[in-house]
Amino acid sequence: MTDKKKLKRDTIITHAGRDPQRYAGLVNTPVFRGSTVLFPDVAAYESRDPDDYKTMRYGIYGTPTTFALEAAVAQLEGGHAAVALPSGLAAIVAAIAAFVKTGDHILVVDTAYGPTRNFCERRLKPFGVEVEYYDPLIAGGIARLLRPNTTAVFCEAPGSLTFEMQDIPAIAAAAHARGIPVLADNTWGTPYFFRSFEHGVDVSIHAGTKYIAGHSDALMGLIVTTEQYWLKVRRAAADYGYCVSPDDCFLALRGLRTIGVRMNQQQQSALTIARWLEARPEVLRVLYPALEADPGHALWKRDFSGAASLFGVVLKPVRREAVAALIDALELFGIGSSWGGFESLAIRADPAKIRTATRWNPGGPLVRLHIGLEDPADLIADLEQGFARLTQTP
Repeated sequence: MTDKKKLKRDTIITHAGRDPQRYAGLVNTPVFRGSTVLFPDVAAYESRDPDDYKTMRYGIYGTPTTFALEAAVAQLEGGHAAVALPSGLAAIVAAIAAFVKTGDHILVVDTAYGPTRNFCERRLKPFGVEVEYYDPLIAGGIARLLRPNTTAVFCEAPGSLTFEMQDIPAIAAAAHARGIPVLADNTWGTPYFFRSFEHGVDVSIHAGTKYIAGHSDALMGLIVTTEQYWLKVRRAAADYGYCVSPDDCFLALRGLRTIGVRMNQQQQSALTIARWLEARPEVLRVLYPALEADPGHALWKRDFSGAASLFGVVLKPVRREAVAALIDALELFGIGSSWGGFESLAIRADPAKIRTATRWNPGGPLVRLHIGLEDPADLIADLEQGFARLTQTP
């Protein structure tokens, strides 16, 4: 019998979460829609386990379609189990909420995704949770910030918008020495390129909207945990009333089957374009850990098996109008939120206004690029016309 623990990534994404013989030989788990689940008798109904989140008992807790997605993502990342939620932000909220109460102290990386910070500021702090932001480069030095009432450390590598790498194993070692769990937003790395649990993470969080679903047509959040924290997190998701559409789970499963080929191609295109940008006279630097010149390259190379196709470009000083002209001139890059789909995107970003533990002053304006599945030569030509428009704007 095949040892599933030894299967390679591409084999896992092809086979995990599928049981064709259970569903009349269908290759893909069908879409199961439903709310009410009927039981054969009173005894069966009244003896149902409130902590059993892997069998059908009520639609809000999932259907076979949901369970198939959760099982596939958990196996790919190497965690104990997963829970699907209606968005990446819902996954962040449920994961953090599982570990905090009034009087607790949590540590959150200063480069976290903006809505993560909004949740901490607008919801946690008014309820008496002390949120402290820390330098993403702190590594094992985080030990000096841990307190008797610290209940979680939240990481995100690389950092949102600015792409600083974190030494997650060093952070985890310091936190675990005090019995404190480590949560990590692994949306950029995905379960395909960063196996969180091999590096000390206890709770891994994903905006499955992005590379997992992969086609810009579904909203999805996923949390994968160790066995120790599974029930704690799953109960939190249930207590908040989160549930996810089985149709979206089906789309996410379909996207997961091709995450390897998509991410590998997008990574190669991103590297080609990032290296081209490094040589542009209008560019000050490119923020992409996969580049040899990036300050976080050594950590990325040690811990990750690949890179997402999302990175930042710091331009030499120009007026905001010139940056807008550059982006507006692009024909193949869309202007919009999210990323991880098949299409390329470009937005202007200004993270300085939300940082408190660190200072963001790169020396020029920042543009965030997501590289899709287009031919990189065409994207480079599109960027060339954008730069031409930039230099023509007074």
